[in-house]
Amino acid sequence: MMTKSIMIVGVGGQGTLLTSRILGGIIQEAGYDVKLSEVHGMAQRGGSVVTFVRYGDKVAEPIVEEGQADVLIAFERLEALRYAHFLKKDGVIIINDWRIDPITVVTGAAEYPENIIEDLSRTYKVYSINGMEEAIRLGNAKAFNTVVLGMAARHMDFAIEDWLKIIEKTVPGKTVEINQKAFLLGYGE
Repeated sequence: MMTKSIMIVGVGGQGTLLTSRILGGIIQEAGYDVKLSEVHGMAQRGGSVVTFVRYGDKVAEPIVEEGQADVLIAFERLEALRYAHFLKKDGVIIINDWRIDPITVVTGAAEYPENIIEDLSRTYKVYSINGMEEAIRLGNAKAFNTVVLGMAARHMDFAIEDWLKIIEKTVPGKTVEINQKAFLLGYGE
């Protein structure tokens, strides 16, 4: 198998690291070599957080170069725009349709771009979901990242039962049920 590259991007506090651990877990269970790398911009809440997940028969390094990612999972619209150039031509972007203003927008030094999802759709295969809205409907806003991961999982070759097992092993015990429900909702089950 050729090496596959996935990027997870978001804002500090959105669960990008937990999501990368779930992804790493399912990939490892499937018998692939997997490398994870976490790159923090400003790791405090509000700053950009990027996680690379690379897997295949043998993976030398975890870093994904520009134009090499197969899948970009973005927990916020502007983060999707910021990192879209890492995608391959036939890559897929999964976007949480949610807006978090960066400090430059909050202070008035910059404007939040309009029509991000539509603009990205002109160049890439884009799937979007309002994971936050869905998670709130389920009763726990913090599970939005698992909703988004569920949508992304539809574009990967792992069985749904395996995803549910890894979620059970990875998330805190008291959140297993809500995270599994959130995943299934995003997956479309």
